[in-house]
Amino acid sequence: MDFVKGGVREMMIARPDRVKHLIVYKHPDQNVPFWSQLTVDSDECALFFKDGQYVGYLPPGRHTLQTQNIPFLNNLVNKFTGGDVFIAEIYFVKMQPLRGIPFGGPLESMEDPILYEFVTPRIFGEFSLVVTDPVRFVIGYHGQAAGAQDNDTILNWIKGLFFMSVKTVIGQICAQQGKSLLNLGGMSMEIAGRITQSAPNLDEIGVKVLQIGNFNINFSPEDQRLLREANKARGEARRGVGVAADQARARQFELDQKFGQDARYVQHLAGNPAWNNYAAGQAMMGAGEGMAKGGGNTNVAALGAQAAIGMGMANMMHPQNFAQHPGGQPPQQPPQAAGGAQSVEARLQKLVDLKQKGLISDEDFQARKAKILEEI
Repeated sequence: MDFVKGGVREMMIARPDRVKHLIVYKHPDQNVPFWSQLTVDSDECALFFKDGQYVGYLPPGRHTLQTQNIPFLNNLVNKFTGGDVFIAEIYFVKMQPLRGIPFGGPLESMEDPILYEFVTPRIFGEFSLVVTDPVRFVIGYHGQAAGAQDNDTILNWIKGLFFMSVKTVIGQICAQQGKSLLNLGGMSMEIAGRITQSAPNLDEIGVKVLQIGNFNINFSPEDQRLLREANKARGEARRGVGVAADQARARQFELDQKFGQDARYVQHLAGNPAWNNYAAGQAMMGAGEGMAKGGGNTNVAALGAQAAIGMGMANMMHPQNFAQHPGGQPPQQPPQAAGGAQSVEARLQKLVDLKQKGLISDEDFQARKAKILEEI
């Protein structure tokens, strides 16, 4: 019975259930009897090698190993056995996408482009890949050894290469978008798409990275505290800038309102002699405000006040300004003007007195009288 069972096992070739998860499984026996039944699962293929050379490929399904059905088996027949046995290495290679491959670890020390602190982010996640060329994958990457019974070990080099591309993408996103490393947690979808686009080209070993699964970016407690404190300080600085900007806008609004009001006054007073008084008053008010505030502009303010006061006094002494006095008082003639009108009468009266006393002749009287009257 043991002989019969052993013979049946030799005639039935397939991947055992316990190794269904492996990307590559090598059949342990190289001696394959004619008419053996080879079963290839729907998510894999079977590769035949002899003497280190690739010979042929079988797709999913059940195959009877005979040269009539599978011509390339002629190259595998062992002549010394009378043609009853094939000598070949058979590899089962999974063609279905392999998901949930873990990756992760600390990235290199990076400077936050916003907070200007050096930290070491850590990223962990999963990705999926698929074998696009099983022959190239076995020859160029896995090799013809039996291999490890663990996909993580088999894919160790691929995971390292993939992680290098992840580091590059994280650095590029932070630099190009000018975002803090603290914002990366909310950019999972964008980062995943960029990582997939920048995944290493693995065509030479017959593999392609498909997509990124769940992943997260975190920091050590020390780096987390450092970034949060820097972000808090930056927030306070930005609030200060915002308050200053609001104050500046409010001050500008106040100045605009005053300018509009002054413009209306100017339009109203244009051509009015009282405009000079208004301008002088504004100058004196501004000078007084400057002197009250003190500082480096005190001397300038004092000069402005003196100029304004002089301008105001000059304008107030102008006859037209007296005529426009708000109190309605009639303008007074200057002493010199009033004195000139009285002296003409006095001079004529004196001239008459001189004639009556006989001190001047009639001719002198008439000549001097005419001259005095010409001055009127």
